[in-house]
Amino acid sequence: MNMLSDAAPGKLRIVHGDVLTYRVDRAFPESLKRPWEDDPPNFHIIGNLPFSVSTPLIIKWLREVSRQEGPFAYGRTQMTLTFQKEVAERLTATAGSKPRSRLSIMAQYLCSVQHVLTIPGQAFVPKPEVDVGLVHFTPLVRPAIQQPFDLVEKVVQHVFQFRRKYCYHGLGMLFPEDQRLERTGRLLQLADVEPTLRPWQLSLAHFRSLCDVYRGMCDGDPQLFAYNFREELKQSKSRRQGSPGALRL
Repeated sequence: MNMLSDAAPGKLRIVHGDVLTYRVDRAFPESLKRPWEDDPPNFHIIGNLPFSVSTPLIIKWLREVSRQEGPFAYGRTQMTLTFQKEVAERLTATAGSKPRSRLSIMAQYLCSVQHVLTIPGQAFVPKPEVDVGLVHFTPLVRPAIQQPFDLVEKVVQHVFQFRRKYCYHGLGMLFPEDQRLERTGRLLQLADVEPTLRPWQLSLAHFRSLCDVYRGMCDGDPQLFAYNFREELKQSKSRRQGSPGALRL
């Protein structure tokens, strides 16, 4: 690494650290900043990402895109990154295609996403067991879903947790059990989404409608967004184990 710095004095700075915690927003001068509506700023994030951090890292950067923070405090900073081929296909998958996933929606509602090319594994040393996809991201001037990142992420995660079932199964888990049937039906009706669509069949427009309606429901019920069905399951299990009928001697 030092040899690279020595070969380009004053032009290259190498930082040793954790890419998940490194403050990219402190790495460049203020003069590079541009308004969000303008063309992207004059720098580019390029990374050959380790597969072990690629998904949490792109989710972190997408969250920062939504908040115009980190490297996106400079404007609509572009990224060109490598991923395991299957992950690259998920990031760019269109509605109706089997690779469609949570990553597809989270990336595409915030960015224009392009699978540039596939690089065969033998092009790398050491050779990985899988091929690699090169993906280009340009943040959108206006996100396709005008809701907070955490709300969008929650809706999308719930839909795709049962990706082989109809979408109403996952959406139902947004609501407490005693309200589930009625409120899931109302969500789908107001969002104009067919309950028997599979998660991978839903378009960005479907998710926009679902998020907008869910936001309205949360505004009307301040406790709703904090609801976690897994916690409800744990509490229910704990009550059953603590009841007299569950006592073991």
